[in-house]
Amino acid sequence: MKINRSIALSVMLAASTALVTGCASIISDSQYPVAMTSAPAGAYFEVRNETGVVIHQGTTPSTVTLKAGDGFFSGANYSVTFKKDGYADQVNAIQPSIDGWYVANILFGGLIGLLIVDPATGAMYKLPEGSTASLSPLKVQIGQHELNVVSLDALSAEQKLAMVPLAR
Repeated sequence: MKINRSIALSVMLAASTALVTGCASIISDSQYPVAMTSAPAGAYFEVRNETGVVIHQGTTPSTVTLKAGDGFFSGANYSVTFKKDGYADQVNAIQPSIDGWYVANILFGGLIGLLIVDPATGAMYKLPEGSTASLSPLKVQIGQHELNVVSLDALSAEQKLAMVPLAR
């Protein structure tokens, strides 16, 4: 009978532990490494939180650690601005998604984990592995000169008279 009592106590302890903890808090993280990359490499980047405060800055390629949660039942959203001389700036959004381990609370009966622990710690959310910018080169304008390629048949008589031969 003594063996049965210790087994029963062990089962009750395991069950109560499972009921009061959050699956995502145990298995997953509340902060994630996010890789910042760009093509071409060597772009300056700034990571801003939802209020516009710069929380990270650096040069690509680099990795920053970001919180997935931003308060009770609220995921953290970020914007990343990539800048490089001669290229147009690019702004990317980093948005959280629900972590699969958070859903495990439903399957394993972790009501406290589902409603309190994981939402409070931010572990109910995950962030993408990276943010990549494909920077576009800026068009360079030199003076007011243009080069248009057209067929001679498309030119008027005035345009043909204004033509200047190229040196050979």
